[in-house]
Amino acid sequence: MSLDIHWFIPTHGDGRYLGTAHGGRAITPEYLRQLAGAIDQLGYAGALLPTGKSCEDAWITAASLIAVTKRMKFLVAIRPGISSPGMAARMAATFDRISGGRLLINVVTGGDPSELAGDGVHLIKQERYELTDEFLVVWRRVMQQEVVDFEGQHLTVKGAKLLFPPVQDPYPPLYFGGSSPIAKEIAAKHVDLYLTWGEPPAQVAEKIAEVKQLAAEQGRTLRFGIRLHVIVRETTAQAWEAANDLIRYLDDDTIAAAQSALATADSEGQRRMVALHGGSRDQLEISPNLWAGVGLVRGGAGTALVGDPDTVAQRMQEYIDLGIDTFIFSGYPHLEEAYRFAELVFPKLPLENLPTVAPSRYVSPIGEIMANEKVPAPAS
Repeated sequence: MSLDIHWFIPTHGDGRYLGTAHGGRAITPEYLRQLAGAIDQLGYAGALLPTGKSCEDAWITAASLIAVTKRMKFLVAIRPGISSPGMAARMAATFDRISGGRLLINVVTGGDPSELAGDGVHLIKQERYELTDEFLVVWRRVMQQEVVDFEGQHLTVKGAKLLFPPVQDPYPPLYFGGSSPIAKEIAAKHVDLYLTWGEPPAQVAEKIAEVKQLAAEQGRTLRFGIRLHVIVRETTAQAWEAANDLIRYLDDDTIAAAQSALATADSEGQRRMVALHGGSRDQLEISPNLWAGVGLVRGGAGTALVGDPDTVAQRMQEYIDLGIDTFIFSGYPHLEEAYRFAELVFPKLPLENLPTVAPSRYVSPIGEIMANEKVPAPAS
């Protein structure tokens, strides 16, 4: 089984600490180019760009990074109910052609009713997923250059057609995450890769088994991925120190305010994330080396793998053994941690097609060349 490791482009902000402006970092075009260049050069398969009112627009941001990268793919969201399937198909096909087939599609139904209302979507959760089902029926057919007439409960389309096809056949792969029963049914029916947030292995195993069964009933098979943060250091003690340092500026009021805001979401996945820590910092290691501290103030993915390189690789292998073949990681700040994870953990993983960097007379095999000193031969 091939293994894909993706990173994250934080268009909502970056920094060294959670829940505070201290150590914050502005998301500028220059910083985004720097981060995308690192992701591309280091050998990550691609990067996820978040979606929502607190983020820069993912499509425009990703498009601005096509020309400064060569191989990485961009995991960008389509939003049923916010855009039409025909418009979303044209955007996806155009991006796929311009990037040379470097688009991945993240199907996001949405779980924050107040944010959705601001975008003009006033459907309850069940209706949003029904709409997503109809949207994907139309989108998949249009992307395969069918002329589509469709009349559903939420969508009516007449003569939808895509004139210019995508590079990837039949269309860029569809990624989708959702923990509710109807979300799993939609995943089984439509998508290529089912994503879960970073729950303990036993809970992930249950999800995978259920979605596999649902997909089999549709005559389909899926791939599986997981979205996690990661805190890796040369020793496990250093990693746990870094984890605790990440939340050093969090106080009880900040945590309570964040948890109150997250409670308004009608997302089953978000409910499961909150249940892992219950808004308390007392027992944040919820499974060996799986830390829920990020979720004290961050919505969505709220857990991190914490440890030395061998330990992180071992915990990843536990998920791989369950059927996970795609990891989407992030770390704070994202530029430095992209380097750290690649340098420390990539050598521990069965990765294929990592870029080969041509040797340079300016690069020492032992790191920095000391002033006016001969370069010693590397240790055998």
